[in-house]
Amino acid sequence: MSDIIRVVLADDHVFVRDGVKSLLESEQNIIVVGEATDGLEALTVVEETKPDLLIIDIRMPNMTGIEAVDKLRKAGNQVKTIVLSMHDSEEYVLKAINAGADGYLLKGSSKEEFLKALHTVSNGGKYFTGDISSILINQLSNGGTIEQKNPLAEELTITKREKEILKLLLSGKGNKEIAEVLEISKRTAEVHRFNLMKKLKVKNLMELSNKATEYSLL
Repeated sequence: MSDIIRVVLADDHVFVRDGVKSLLESEQNIIVVGEATDGLEALTVVEETKPDLLIIDIRMPNMTGIEAVDKLRKAGNQVKTIVLSMHDSEEYVLKAINAGADGYLLKGSSKEEFLKALHTVSNGGKYFTGDISSILINQLSNGGTIEQKNPLAEELTITKREKEILKLLLSGKGNKEIAEVLEISKRTAEVHRFNLMKKLKVKNLMELSNKATEYSLL
C-alpha cells in the first residue's frame, strides 16, 4: 500500500470542503487531517497538523489562498500546496506560481484530474491547469519568478500623448513649456494634464510621480 497522504482543506464554503473531502477519502491512501475556513485559519491548522499537502481556495475572507501560500513559503514551511479556483485565467495562475504554489486546479475539474494533480504534487511535481505554456512551467521548475502583467496599469489605458505629458511633467515642466515642446496649445496641455491626473487619481506631482513609479507607466 502507498504511503498515506495527509491533507488539510481550506475553503470558506462548507459544501465545497465536504465535496472535496468525500472525493479524497474515497481513496485508500488519502486522509483529511484538518479543515480551515479562511487563509489565517489555514496557517494555524497547517502548523498544528503538519500535513503533506494543503488544498486551499484562492478567494476567502481575512486572507486569500495565495497570501497564505506566500506566508508559508516565506516562513520556510515545506508543505505542498494546491490552489483551488473558479478562474481559469493566466493572471491568477501566475500569482499562484509566484507565491510558491505547487499546483493550481479548477473547482470544476473531474475526479480523475483532481487526483492526478494531488498525486503529482505529493510526489514532488507541479500541476497547473489551463493553457500554461511549457516555458512558464520550465521557469517555475528552475525556481524563477514569472513576471506578471499589472492589471491596474492595463486598465488605466494611458495614451501615447498622455505618456509624453507624464514624462514632461515629471521632468519639471509646466503647462506652457509642455505646450511648446509638443507644439500644442497651452489649453490642450492643461486638458491632457487634467485627464492624466484624473485617471491616476492623484492630486499633485508628488502623488503622480509615486503612482507612475509604482505601476511602471514610463
